[in-house]
Amino acid sequence: MKAILVGASGSIGRSLLQDLLNDTHYTDVLVLVRKKLTVQHPKLNQLVIDFSRLSDYAAEIKGNAVFCCLGTTKSQTPDQQQYRQIDYQYPLDIAWMAHTNGAESYHLVSAMGADKNSSFFYNRTKGEVERDLKVVPFKSIHIYRPSLLDGERSQKRFGESIMNKLMHFINPLLVGKWRKYRSIKVTAVAKVMLAQSLNEQKGIFIHPSDQIQALSDVL
Repeated sequence: MKAILVGASGSIGRSLLQDLLNDTHYTDVLVLVRKKLTVQHPKLNQLVIDFSRLSDYAAEIKGNAVFCCLGTTKSQTPDQQQYRQIDYQYPLDIAWMAHTNGAESYHLVSAMGADKNSSFFYNRTKGEVERDLKVVPFKSIHIYRPSLLDGERSQKRFGESIMNKLMHFINPLLVGKWRKYRSIKVTAVAKVMLAQSLNEQKGIFIHPSDQIQALSDVL
């Protein structure tokens, strides 16, 4: 099998890349990057692209499973039009290109609170990309909605770092319907994404944070 990974420089993407390279089911891993990663591996193929001209690379975006870990933040991308391009347009464009080239499954990192009707731009954008991804006729689509991510970031986020420290004490208190608000390790999300890509079930699957954690616990 061949994997297509976009967003390999982010926290989940970095963890998932290592898992894919170590997994025997995947013989090739194609990463779409703006600049080359320092990672080297016999299975790794890096396609350096200009995301604003994605269609120029359409013929090369080939594989069995697509993993999209793309995402930005308001501080990184304050312009809402650019933000939407990264969080909405690129994931969808890649989905259609990969499907046209024969990909069968698509795995999207979304967010808890994704809602196409939300009054918050971030949540609404995530909800809209989820909605429009479901139109692409993949055999299976998996949407992951993790809560606060616990793991090393490529860019330090002071507020998130403090919150993660607090969550180590708060997590055990979040039970029942509140369990989905527990922070979750980036390694757990990546591990579940890989496992689900090997699942032959057909359909559209939404994975809330507590379900991701539960799946990770049994892997």
